Amino acid sequence: MSNSTPASAPAAHPLLIGPILPTLVQLAVPNVVAMVLAVLVSIAETWTIGRLGTVPLAAMALVFPFAMLTGMMSAGAMGGGVSSAVSRALGGGDLLRANTLAFHALVIGTVAGLLYTAVFLLFGPVFYGWLGGQGDVLQEAARYSDVLFAGALLVWLSNTLASVVRGTGNMRVPSLTIILTSILQIPLGIVLGLGIGSFEGLGMVGVALGHIIATGAGVVYFLWFLMTGRGRLTLALRGVALQSEMLIDILKVGAVALASPLQSVLAVLIFTGLVARLGVEALAGYSIGQRLEFLLIPISFGIGVAAVPMVGMAMGAGQVARARKVAWTAGRLSAFNLAVVGIIVALFPDLWAGLFSREAAVLDHARQYLRIVGPAFAFFGLGLTLYFASQGSGKILGPVLASSIRLVLVAGVGWWLAQGDSDASAYFGLVAAAMVLYGISTVLAVRWTRWGK
Repeated sequence: MSNSTPASAPAAHPLLIGPILPTLVQLAVPNVVAMVLAVLVSIAETWTIGRLGTVPLAAMALVFPFAMLTGMMSAGAMGGGVSSAVSRALGGGDLLRANTLAFHALVIGTVAGLLYTAVFLLFGPVFYGWLGGQGDVLQEAARYSDVLFAGALLVWLSNTLASVVRGTGNMRVPSLTIILTSILQIPLGIVLGLGIGSFEGLGMVGVALGHIIATGAGVVYFLWFLMTGRGRLTLALRGVALQSEMLIDILKVGAVALASPLQSVLAVLIFTGLVARLGVEALAGYSIGQRLEFLLIPISFGIGVAAVPMVGMAMGAGQVARARKVAWTAGRLSAFNLAVVGIIVALFPDLWAGLFSREAAVLDHARQYLRIVGPAFAFFGLGLTLYFASQGSGKILGPVLASSIRLVLVAGVGWWLAQGDSDASAYFGLVAAAMVLYGISTVLAVRWTRWGK
């Protein structure tokens, strides 16, 4: 395939000429479905480890934020940088550059995955100790972590290659691959963790191995798909020289974007520690509400990731006005969807809270959380989706700084509340205020940032 091929002409691509909202929805739906299934895998893993006992469950709670961070960094942050660079090249009709960028993305994913593995093999127990892990719980967390993060390279490669494919405007292949690997991972984790027949199971190590095997299968498929030229570009592993300009094109978005998930996880850790001071019932009620937030992220993620290639191709083709319109449309769509969910749970909190507990004190805190925070969900979705859309433009600093403002608010006001005799409603109000501030700050950052040359 050459650059003169009609498929590489900017005007021929539906992402550049199709109606924005229908095209965005068409791209977003498979992403949302795939991400929801990935969340269900997490729930299945929690159920499996829960069958192993209280100590393994507590150990998983220590490792989980960092496992979640792996995906946020490789798919949401650096992955956005990859999709942005590839889509901008294709939008400008430069297929050769897109092919070369795919190879450079693979190099970045490999290096990042190896570094991630090294950090957690060396310092994982230190991190879990900071979160309060000790004794048998800390030991079990370290065992689970060593196996899980030994496969971090595969997670980075899978998400990097998926992002290359998404950058071409193809959401079906990455989504279907995630769905199939998720379906594979659930029984593997159960069998390897709990055992079957005469096989006694490997405990938490087996659950981690199930994750690694399923992810590895996804990597093999993505490599085959890209190297055989079945997408709009072809990944070559030989004969491509590393070019600093290509690396910079990806890293100028991806590396800066990494700060956002780091800040998000840090904000969650800080807030969890603050609420834990109020007692087990308050923490359990907060956990129920936070679990709903975790399920809402795939909606904003799915819409945002769909917006990246639409914005990127428009920018590459010099259609800046269309790129900005895509971003605002995606943000409004995400905000609307989360607003509907937020209003429903604020009015009828037991629809969600009642699924997880029957204890009156826990339910009271969960209801309080949903009534206070639910109306702010729309701002969270708006900010997160605009963060992804901005990756497509190559201008990500403003949304990252908006995330920094949120972190400062949580840390500063949280510390101030902890000095007094604040009740749970004050802390939950802080969560809502942080979401609103994040959404508004991101809107202003995108509005004030000039896209294009």
